[in-house]
Amino acid sequence: MDSVIFDPLVPLPVVWGAVAVAVLFVALALWRRLSGWWLRGLAAAALLAALANPSLQDEDRTPLSDIVIAVVDDSSSQDLSDRGDQSAAALAALEDEVAGMENTELRVVRLGDDPENGGTLLMGALAEAMAEEPRARLAGAVVITDGRLHDVEAAPDLPAPLHALLTGRAEDWDRRLTVTNAPAFGIIDEEITLGLRIEDQGAVPGAVGGQAELQVAIDGGDPQTFDVPVGEDLELPITLTHGGTNVIQFSVPARDGELTDRNNAAVVQINGVRDRLRVLLVSGEPHPGERVWRNLLKSDSSVDLVHFTILRPPEKQDGVPVSELSLIAFPTRELFLDKIDEFDLIVFDRYKRRGILPSLYLDNIAQYVERGGAVLIAAGPDFASAASISRSPLGEVLPAEPTGRVFEEGFLPEITDLGEKHPVTQGLAPAGPEAEDPGWGRWFRHIQLGQPQGQEVMAGVGGGALLVLDRVGEGRVALLGSDHAWLWSRGFEGGGPQLELLRRLAHWMMKEPELDEEALTATAEGQTMTITRRTLADEVGDVEITGPDGTVTTLPLEQVAPGRFQARFEGPEIGLYRLAEGDQEAVIALGPSAPKEFEQTVATGETLAPVIGPTEGGIKRIEEGLPDLRRVRAGRPAEGRGWIGITPREAYLTADVTVTPLIAPWLFLLLSALLTVGAWLREGRR
Repeated sequence: MDSVIFDPLVPLPVVWGAVAVAVLFVALALWRRLSGWWLRGLAAAALLAALANPSLQDEDRTPLSDIVIAVVDDSSSQDLSDRGDQSAAALAALEDEVAGMENTELRVVRLGDDPENGGTLLMGALAEAMAEEPRARLAGAVVITDGRLHDVEAAPDLPAPLHALLTGRAEDWDRRLTVTNAPAFGIIDEEITLGLRIEDQGAVPGAVGGQAELQVAIDGGDPQTFDVPVGEDLELPITLTHGGTNVIQFSVPARDGELTDRNNAAVVQINGVRDRLRVLLVSGEPHPGERVWRNLLKSDSSVDLVHFTILRPPEKQDGVPVSELSLIAFPTRELFLDKIDEFDLIVFDRYKRRGILPSLYLDNIAQYVERGGAVLIAAGPDFASAASISRSPLGEVLPAEPTGRVFEEGFLPEITDLGEKHPVTQGLAPAGPEAEDPGWGRWFRHIQLGQPQGQEVMAGVGGGALLVLDRVGEGRVALLGSDHAWLWSRGFEGGGPQLELLRRLAHWMMKEPELDEEALTATAEGQTMTITRRTLADEVGDVEITGPDGTVTTLPLEQVAPGRFQARFEGPEIGLYRLAEGDQEAVIALGPSAPKEFEQTVATGETLAPVIGPTEGGIKRIEEGLPDLRRVRAGRPAEGRGWIGITPREAYLTADVTVTPLIAPWLFLLLSALLTVGAWLREGRR
């Protein structure tokens, strides 16, 4: 291609300086009324032209092809219905159209789910693809998607038309469940309110109706079903029944024709906390361990302690009239009959039958356990006597009976093989070579227990049962066959883990899930799931993992500690996973239960319209037919019925440049000299 340019013989500032001087001299000649001023001006112009050196530039250009970018949405929502087939057909047609155009190339970019649950970052992928190509060659861009993108604000500045080929069907519809409000903590046995919403999207069939069945399951139990309205904010009252993590699962059954059920369920984890822990401590007589029990329970500000102690047993009456006693009468009937269900735990510390608590009261305590209460017996020597509470109606719920023998000798409490597996005592004693000597202090009294029916987790003299745990009805009972645990709190011979032991005992008896001996739990860190199976058995089966898409994976569990088996699983996608091993089940969500990709699933072009409109592009539904591809001039509409357009860029690569002066500089100098002589002759004649 030829063009005329100026190739100055001197630096450009010198040329402009010469122009200024020439203008000044011509102006001076005009001011002096010299008749040859115009000849002087022409001579100066010829001299300046010589300096400017006008030349003919000849460029050897190589045309460059136009580039069309195609961004294909391969996110999870594109797996719904037949959208994958639609995308493949649209891409194949676009490739054929571009291949039929001269000097035009197609760049294909594929886009999956954002690993951080950011959804479909379509505009970001388009911007990255544009950054890798020369902007001057970009003739157009086409996105093949369902229109559900989550980064429209990242749309790049396009120099050419942008088009969208939409997958999906006009009759698509979907139902989803969302949790709008869920507290992180809740007080046990007090009602909390969760916010829910069930809504339908798309072309909802008339037969679906405005009601939905909401199923609510807590901790994997049997779900409860409620009929709730669709499209309204709901407030659902929930009462937490235990401390620790409460897993609440909400689900709505899938309907015929619905796009997906991936967004029909949600899981909420709420940490249950006790407002106040009410404990009734019943002491049979004053002794050194009584103060330890009281101080231990009173050290926790969240514990409301009611201490019932017998200071004046009947056999020690000294004749003082009752009217002169300073002690306040204890409300035994109110505590042991009327309000016994208000206590979370009842502790009997060296208590024996003296007729102070009638058999009716003790029978009521046994029924309290059957209904779900918790009783801890710290047995003293009286437990082995004829006045033992094991010979009362309370004995029906105790896990062992005394043989009548009491060992008054030093012994070291030991964790049994079963105790190594039980969460109450697991890890209290060091494992490995140090297990023979845990560094604990000795106790000096052991009440021999016969015919234990529960779980023997600690042993005493001769390997006999020392701590026995049992489940009775809905409640739990613990029997400690010694009243010398207080020696540990005093640091005798190094002491021992009394505080931790009693804390675990109390939490196990109050049914904290973290201390259940049979449980299947899972924790998540990113997409990695750690599955833990606690059991008292020697071995367990494989765990079945059901993914969000219904795929079932079987994973073996490996023993990592006595009674504890674990496995790690890398979740392939975000969503709700269901775990099962034997009769144990658990639910865990990797990321949100319904990923962002499934919050909106019905295809639409509304989100893309503000980006495509300014580029003169178009939005076409693939189900209505694949459009042809045409070339249009810049600034003209780039879409019409059955077609979309790209703008030719006519970019080129300059291979060589040749510069040839139009006129030799000496000719300009000769012309300038002749004009100067002409001016002199004209002015000289005058």
